[in-house]
Amino acid sequence: MATPIEFNLFAPNNKGAALVGEFSDWKDVPMEKGEDGYFRTTVKLEDGSYQYKFRVQSKSWFFEPDQWVEVVDPYATDIDNPSQNAVLRIKDGERIVDTYVWQHDDKPLPEDRELVIYELHVGDFSGGEADSDARGQYQHVVEKLDYLCDLGINAIELMPVKEYPGDRSWGYNPRHFFATESSYGTTEGLKNLIDECHGRGIRVIIDGIYNHSEAGAPLTQIDHDYWYHHSPRDPDNNWGPEFNYEFYDEKLQTYPARRFTGDNLRHWIQEFHIDGIRFDAARQIANYDFMHWIVQEAKTTAGMKPFYTVAEHIPETPSITGVDGPMDGCWHDSFYHCILEHIKGDTFDLERLKSVIDCKRQGFMGTVNVVNYLTNHDHNHVMVDLGDRQIFDEEAFRRIKLGAAILMTAVGIPLIWMGDEFGEYKAKTPDSAKIDWMLLGNDSNRRLFEYYRGLVNLREHNHALYTENIDFIHENPEAKVLAYSRWNGEGSRVVVVANFSENFLAGYQVPNFPQAGTWHEWTGNYYVEAGDDSIMLDIGPYEAKVLVWQ
Repeated sequence: MATPIEFNLFAPNNKGAALVGEFSDWKDVPMEKGEDGYFRTTVKLEDGSYQYKFRVQSKSWFFEPDQWVEVVDPYATDIDNPSQNAVLRIKDGERIVDTYVWQHDDKPLPEDRELVIYELHVGDFSGGEADSDARGQYQHVVEKLDYLCDLGINAIELMPVKEYPGDRSWGYNPRHFFATESSYGTTEGLKNLIDECHGRGIRVIIDGIYNHSEAGAPLTQIDHDYWYHHSPRDPDNNWGPEFNYEFYDEKLQTYPARRFTGDNLRHWIQEFHIDGIRFDAARQIANYDFMHWIVQEAKTTAGMKPFYTVAEHIPETPSITGVDGPMDGCWHDSFYHCILEHIKGDTFDLERLKSVIDCKRQGFMGTVNVVNYLTNHDHNHVMVDLGDRQIFDEEAFRRIKLGAAILMTAVGIPLIWMGDEFGEYKAKTPDSAKIDWMLLGNDSNRRLFEYYRGLVNLREHNHALYTENIDFIHENPEAKVLAYSRWNGEGSRVVVVANFSENFLAGYQVPNFPQAGTWHEWTGNYYVEAGDDSIMLDIGPYEAKVLVWQ
């Protein structure tokens, strides 16, 4: 039985709009404009799927005045390829996205301070390993979840999965904000991935992209300057039309760009049950008032479930987090630069090291305020950077392990970029660069994976690493040694002794050691005795000893 279904389009400055679709043989269905700025019409439809578009008299400056243009519904939840029409699904007389039934909403998920995040690109992470040109899909990520569980990962961060033009992209050019990227699979496929993650105690954070959109996004075609800044505010860091979160429509008493973004964020939380958002290019958004508002919308929509909001603000600034800042955390880019320079042997700067290992020295309040990483999608894999310095083979693996030990024991939330945990070597490229899973068959790569796995396991079982507590107990600029202690109020303690030199330090004495008695050296799995005030260790070149109080 056919049911009346309303179509609407918010276009307050536009003179005319019409609906076209399969149900009208692609002929115009007139739409009437209300005082609230919406064009509306109603069509009787039976249950099923229908393709449609709007025709609208554009107010965008790059068209002729009031020129009629075809646009996709800005709120479309599915896009047909290759026609690029919006797809509407009707079931039981109601609009639906799909018929997926969630299975694991009742499973407990880790708190923010417990997170170990794994950043991945769906298209390159997995799938089609035998075919270098095959596109990874959501289902292939599901097939690798047991691998991630073995590594100890309890959160994945998906690079953007909103519909973008074509089938190959990192996703930072979103055209359709409510639709999922069709080259990765269906909406049911994405929901199944998130559901399977939840079933394993893994949270899912998505890359939000609320600074800008792709140039052909529907809102740009309808009335560009109503939703976007007329021109880039930061031409050197411009990736598309930038949402204007300052503009307020006095007549309708609304911030149009905020309204659209808020609707979109609520859709992703309610429809896809996500557990956090990374706000790309927060420095370019440059509006704390908007960020406070959108984060509150996210937290309110998420309800009682944990929800982590993290900003990419480069260079980072403590003001974006904490008591007065809008975000829970931010990407800690100074950590990346400092640790990479030190494991490459470019420098030894104790004060810089201490400031990134203990983010409180930079003005951050604590653990969840920074996301630390040795690399991410914006940078080369660590193995590539070391190779550029002619550091190869076991020497490279040794230095990566030193970086990993710092990453997993510093104050903050650690993030691993896909493949770095076993020594992926491909250089950064916007083209397809699929993970080489065959590397895990090599002894050195496998040992690096096991080293990472051991450190992640340490974080899970020693909650001293969840705290803000850290003491730098020993500094030796001549030997390039730094030692620090992490602890909590329940008796857990971890001490890291890091050698940033090329020298083997035999019988090295670390003074000011926090506790006499037996300590477990975690990475080598042996025991060592500490005296009343010091401990003696053999420390290899570019090596960290991670000592756990027994």
